[in-house]
Amino acid sequence: MRLLEGISVGIAAIRSNKMRSLLTMLGIIIGVASVLAMISIGDGAKEIVLRDAQKLGGANQFTIYRTWYKRVGTSWRRIRSNEYMKYGDVLAIAAECPSVIAVTPRIPEWRGALIQASKGRETRAGYNGVDATYHTAMDWKLKEGRFISDEDVENAATICVLGDELAVELFGEESPIGQEIKIARGNDRYDRYGRKDKKRYTERFTIVGTMMPRGRSLRFGWSYDRLIFMPLTATQERFTGDDKVQDIVVYAKTVEHVPQAIEEVKAVIRKRHRNQDDFINIFDMREGMAQLEKISKVIKIALGSIAGFSLLVGGIGIMNMMLVAVSERTREIGLRKALGAKRLDILTQFLMEAVVLCSVGGLLGIGLGIFAGQGMALLAVKIAKVVPEWPSVVSTQWVLISISFSALIGISFGLYPAIKASSLSPIEALRTE
Repeated sequence: MRLLEGISVGIAAIRSNKMRSLLTMLGIIIGVASVLAMISIGDGAKEIVLRDAQKLGGANQFTIYRTWYKRVGTSWRRIRSNEYMKYGDVLAIAAECPSVIAVTPRIPEWRGALIQASKGRETRAGYNGVDATYHTAMDWKLKEGRFISDEDVENAATICVLGDELAVELFGEESPIGQEIKIARGNDRYDRYGRKDKKRYTERFTIVGTMMPRGRSLRFGWSYDRLIFMPLTATQERFTGDDKVQDIVVYAKTVEHVPQAIEEVKAVIRKRHRNQDDFINIFDMREGMAQLEKISKVIKIALGSIAGFSLLVGGIGIMNMMLVAVSERTREIGLRKALGAKRLDILTQFLMEAVVLCSVGGLLGIGLGIFAGQGMALLAVKIAKVVPEWPSVVSTQWVLISISFSALIGISFGLYPAIKASSLSPIEALRTE
């Protein structure tokens, strides 16, 4: 029997018993739909985390920061080194580390300072002291004006660039370029007796640019659109009162180059700081991504197991229906054999019916799974109000796996009824009432 003929016979068998065929395929439909729906939601969550990592600059970056404590075994040990990072370390890393494509310093204030603008408008927002490489390293485009230049850093210019949301809040529809803002906060300076200076200082900065919308970091909670960016040196002179650089953000050529880049950076730090590197800690973006991959694998294994049981039940239903079909069509089998049909022809006929039944169930399950995945994504946004949109990612790989597995179920559970049908004696089959 030809393949196309077998498929047409299988489709005809489904059409002749529509309700029974649908009920038989229900296990396959539910199994495939549940897998696709949950995988699409899981991959959507992964996509959200990847987008969030991109907001931070990408998974190929890591951050070096000054630390005062390090974990040794089960206890924490205080770092008594007097070493600290400077802007010269940034330039040395950029010049001496071949696996690094960009380096940018950062003096962050995430807690929020009081920001005052014209017409009595004021709000609280964070700021970052950075250099000219920041917006290119972050792949962050300007909305209006310009970013900080090397000359601004060299001269400690009192200029700044605003995040989009902050610019709108302070100036509305009016262009903020050329306007002044006041930044007022308690200064973390200490006098010669080690007493903290609690006076509030107000510094004036001229706005030279605004950034395109970037969004909020899910991992850390702050919004990039409510940040002010100013020259690193101006931040040191006006706010910290020293030449320390709190963070250095390093961008490797690729994610695969990150381990090599970390070793190169450590070597530079040791060379510039009396062979010491215990005073720094490294936050590697890949650690969070690795945890995500582990969670994703566990979810897929769990879902695959559940779907496997569902498909197993569906396969048993297919076998049961095919056995019933063999019993109902015994005289037809005898007539076909009497007219010259071979055992292989009968086996192929019933096997193709089982495969068609499972494949149709798989296709219906894929359609239901895509629809269910989109519905669950909309529900996830309302339940977990952390993102404005939860993508439902339909994987072509899983669609193909679903179809292939459905066909495999048809072959596995349709083989026994097909063998039983092909082994019937034509004389006994024709005598059957």
